[in-house]
Amino acid sequence: MRRSADIDALQQVLCAALGSRAPVCSLARIGRDAGAFAALDPAVLERPTLVGGGSPHNPTNPAPAAHAVDELVGRAEGLGVDQILVPGVRRSDDTGALRAAGFAPVAAGSECVVRLTGEVDDVLRERVGAERLGDLRRHHEEAAHEVTWESIPLSELDGKPWARDAFVELHRRQAERDGGHGNLYNADALDALTQGELAERTEMFVRRGGNTVVQAGLMTTSHNGRGIYCLTQAIDHDAPVARPGLSDASVYRLYLHARDSGLDWVHLGRGDADRMRCLGADLFIPLDHWLRAPGLAIPEEEGEQALSDFAAPPVTTVPVPGPARFRHVPRFDQIDLSSNTNPFLGADGSYPELDTAELARTYLSTVAKLPGHDGLDALSADHLLFSSGAVDGVLLLLSALASPGEGVCVTPPTFPLYDHFARVLRLPVTEVPLCGENLSRLDTERILAADPRVTILCDPNNPAGTRLDPAQIHTLLARGRGLVVIDEAYVEFSEKPSYAGLVAQHENLIVLRTLSKAWGLAGARCGIVLAQPGIVEALRRVQVPFGFTNASQRAVRDRLTNSRPVLDSIRRLRAERDRLAEALADHPAVDRVFPSETNFLLVRFHKYERVVAQLDAAGILVAAIGRVVPDTCRITIGDRRANDALLEALSSAL
Repeated sequence: MRRSADIDALQQVLCAALGSRAPVCSLARIGRDAGAFAALDPAVLERPTLVGGGSPHNPTNPAPAAHAVDELVGRAEGLGVDQILVPGVRRSDDTGALRAAGFAPVAAGSECVVRLTGEVDDVLRERVGAERLGDLRRHHEEAAHEVTWESIPLSELDGKPWARDAFVELHRRQAERDGGHGNLYNADALDALTQGELAERTEMFVRRGGNTVVQAGLMTTSHNGRGIYCLTQAIDHDAPVARPGLSDASVYRLYLHARDSGLDWVHLGRGDADRMRCLGADLFIPLDHWLRAPGLAIPEEEGEQALSDFAAPPVTTVPVPGPARFRHVPRFDQIDLSSNTNPFLGADGSYPELDTAELARTYLSTVAKLPGHDGLDALSADHLLFSSGAVDGVLLLLSALASPGEGVCVTPPTFPLYDHFARVLRLPVTEVPLCGENLSRLDTERILAADPRVTILCDPNNPAGTRLDPAQIHTLLARGRGLVVIDEAYVEFSEKPSYAGLVAQHENLIVLRTLSKAWGLAGARCGIVLAQPGIVEALRRVQVPFGFTNASQRAVRDRLTNSRPVLDSIRRLRAERDRLAEALADHPAVDRVFPSETNFLLVRFHKYERVVAQLDAAGILVAAIGRVVPDTCRITIGDRRANDALLEALSSAL
């Protein structure tokens, strides 16, 4: 929670739970992070501690400003307490005042948020996949047959004493199972909440099997009216109807409740990140507890991500532009009056989400499972930048990493926009043509002699369709002084390894990927730049904010999470490619079919101009690139019907 009045209300609840006018207790009493505190100094667990802010549990506490820290320290001195805890502060907050006052951070995991960007089932299918969605729906349907769901405003709780009593009893039992610690929702705490500032925004939810309450919890609507915090829940695990899936079923039911109420998100609190992902969480905000204790050492503050030495000089003098600087500062639970947008025309009136760290993790974890992607697990979200297609990544890296006068090397035949963007940016271009019968060999000595700032390689190559020699690429990485950029737009169609897993090992390697080709999302305009974090930081400084729309982010997440059809389509496409290549190789109009590890074939024809004219007359569009590779067309692999139509049209050209 981000509003001071809400935090004050939760502190009154904490005081009531402790039976004290001041929120002072041992850290062992609130228990949840005992292991982390004991690792600092076992004595801190039993020492009386003033708890600043609200509840140590689900809602987070905003970092206090300097005057509030001074008041907190003064209050501790007045109470004769040597130890102070400010729990659950977002790492993205300004914690300078806490550090200056002698507080030290203790890692507290992450708070987990489920953003409801559409209908619940659509959102969950996108986040967790169709199979896991099926599990959640099954748990929900089974629970619905055995237990009821009821939400009770706290203002009506006096009329339902059975609910109040069951809530208190279930939380007492839960505390016993946890070793007797952490029951911050006893009868006095519940009464304080019912009489406090949050009462009119808080509801109790209960699930009953017959007359027996098997689950009870609390949810509070945020002060901006857009979401709910799940404050607490407890389950009677001994009840026969409390089947193992009841907790998941209740979370699913909570999403339905929120969506039916027109809300945009559900705050699940802290928890195991992998489990929360399986429940649909898509926003994970790192937290720290801030502790001031006698003799406690304060670690040095971590600095900002250092820029790569490859950053162009002008880039080193400017910050990441505009709101993108605050991409890790969550705004879901704030009232945003900073963006100058129209609030009366729905969700499309808001700017896209800028924090794509979780989507980056989804991409890396999904692609790491593909053959030929060893080493990708060494990369983090800091190694990845989403761009508006891989071609946008080319423009970004040339803008951020090369200055006018610094050379760019390209290896024709290749994708023409490499050369185009370099010349637009006034960067001299050196062409070192590919060699060999299959256009698959580099003239590494000529490239090294040119000493380019950036060498851009297309592998698999467009338009040749072949792969480059890995030994030659490693030579460029080891001996060159500049950056080596490998565009892997078609690598999913290849049976040879990607270079993406090597990014963590090479300061001068950048790998470009896209979801436009194998992943079938050309309309989503999603490119991926994989590079060292210092390079990614440089690219952010020249990237236009908000270029990656919410609709595109949802489409990408859905495709990555439900990837089986993609993998099946790649296998089908390879088979159709081989069939078409074989048929073309035997066709009398064809001089040669180049070997391909892409979703297209480079084909040389005997009567090139006649073939092109006949295909055009038949309504078949191919890439006629005879000016680049003499007498050739680049032919995308279509479905069987389209490919057979191509073969028939070629026969007419004889």
